Amino acid sequence: MQHPLWKIGEIRHQLSMIDGKTSPDKIIVNATYLHSVLKKWVEGNIWIAKDRIVYAGPNMPAQTTDAEIIDASGQVIVPGYIEPHVHPFQLYHPQTFADYAAQLGTTTFLSDNLILFLLLENEKAFTILDQLNKLPFSFYWWARFDSQTELENEDELFTTKSIGEWLDRPEVLMGGELTAWPRLLAGDDQMLYWLQTAKSKGKKMEAHLPGASDKTLARMRLLGCDGDHEAMTLEEVERRLLHGYAVTLRHSSIRPDLPHLLKEIVDKGLDVFDHLMMTTDGSTPSFHIDGVMDKCIQVALDAGVKPIDAYQMASYNVARYYNMTSLHGFIATGRLASLNFLENERNPVPVSVLSKGEWLKKDGKQVQELPKIDWSVLGELDLTFDLDDGDFQFSMPFGIEMVNDVITKPYSVSVYAGDSSLSSDHDESYLMLVDRDGKWRVNTMIKGFANSVQGFASSYSNTGDIILIGKNHQDMLVAFNEMKKMKGGIVLAEQGEVIAHIPLAIGGGLSNEKVEDLIERELTLKKALSDRGYTHGDAIYTLLFLQSTHLPYVRITQRGIYDVMKKSVLFPSFMRS
Repeated sequence: MQHPLWKIGEIRHQLSMIDGKTSPDKIIVNATYLHSVLKKWVEGNIWIAKDRIVYAGPNMPAQTTDAEIIDASGQVIVPGYIEPHVHPFQLYHPQTFADYAAQLGTTTFLSDNLILFLLLENEKAFTILDQLNKLPFSFYWWARFDSQTELENEDELFTTKSIGEWLDRPEVLMGGELTAWPRLLAGDDQMLYWLQTAKSKGKKMEAHLPGASDKTLARMRLLGCDGDHEAMTLEEVERRLLHGYAVTLRHSSIRPDLPHLLKEIVDKGLDVFDHLMMTTDGSTPSFHIDGVMDKCIQVALDAGVKPIDAYQMASYNVARYYNMTSLHGFIATGRLASLNFLENERNPVPVSVLSKGEWLKKDGKQVQELPKIDWSVLGELDLTFDLDDGDFQFSMPFGIEMVNDVITKPYSVSVYAGDSSLSSDHDESYLMLVDRDGKWRVNTMIKGFANSVQGFASSYSNTGDIILIGKNHQDMLVAFNEMKKMKGGIVLAEQGEVIAHIPLAIGGGLSNEKVEDLIERELTLKKALSDRGYTHGDAIYTLLFLQSTHLPYVRITQRGIYDVMKKSVLFPSFMRS
């Protein structure tokens, strides 16, 4: 894992504080803090030098003249929360989401690298990581082994060299999540080699095993997978624990399983909380209107989990599993000074937040925003092509039916699709995926999205290609042209007018707005879609997962309409003239 490696002079200076020769920078007095190993509240004083705890215990330093004295009487202090499974590109980006999460006590992310891996050469991607490492927030990463869709050039992107360069980064703690695990079971030795490489470098391997059988769990454990976050029932939690998996319980916009899972664990009297973690699993912005990891902790408290166990699941348990208790999840000498000051143990929203020794929130008010980073390496979405009538040809005999937000299956098209508009009396719509370079397109029908959405366009997708959905060709074109004009975004159009939009100025897939503002835009868009017949829970995830081949049963991809179960292209993409 990543060690800050304090310089020799810094360590000598820290020692001089213990020796009484110099003063710490901050001294927290009358502290009641959670000791993660003793699993109890301890009273004492915490000395801090820049970003490091140099002492936590009963004593006061001999020198205090240059120190900021913080009296923590009447409060309790817990380690900064750790989100162990972040997809940090859900319209927001890592810096804006971290800035938002930190105000609620989450000071460490372990994040998905997929978007950086797909859109940037490694050298450029690593400049983003280097900038993030300088912020008063802790960023760690996964290294993906597959794209979770069907790419034209997957073999060129996912190579031993490119994956190995990510695994060599000290802030990369994990391989995965392994959405293409069926390939591994089917004998893909190249993927197994990458997995073994990750293990040899001390990385954990995260599986992705929804609905996995007992034997599948056993097979994947033998292949080297360490953890999984896909348990949806108590039985699935117990099955994973039985096979020695680290289990992360999910509370997300499409799988809010945490409340019932924790309640069932409590009701059954299972003493397993030392072996559980929690995640919001890449939820879209509006899900976070009432929290990030603080939200998960509150769910745990409401389910009857003991407070110390609830906080450990969002801090120490994560740090211990990823071998980073030398820095995180533990209020003790030598650790990073990332601390949450709480009114009491029943309210996980902090009054004050110290992250890597810097105040981000104090007495209920934000006192520092995380500095912005330079995203110019992702560029703008500059579409150099136009759509015309020839692109709006929909003649396939079958289309894609939405079972829920993210599961899709094939269906036989029941309406005539040769006209330029469809009736609102049914829920079948036109669906098009267009190459962001304008070279190809895939046209089909989608059932179950909505009955009155006329024109909808998005540059936010799994691969950064353009998705169009609607009942009316002209409104679909209006939405596309507005999205093109904005240089990326999500646009809803009707009768030639834009109804709602979310600008995504960074690479066509990310907003540069604060998460608070992005939440308002997303809620406006979701209401407009709901008013027009979208009945599922999360339209943003629908856009993301229309191409995702780790979910059943049929997907629209760069290669064409793809049968996930048969692993074959049913109808190929068309080259545009």
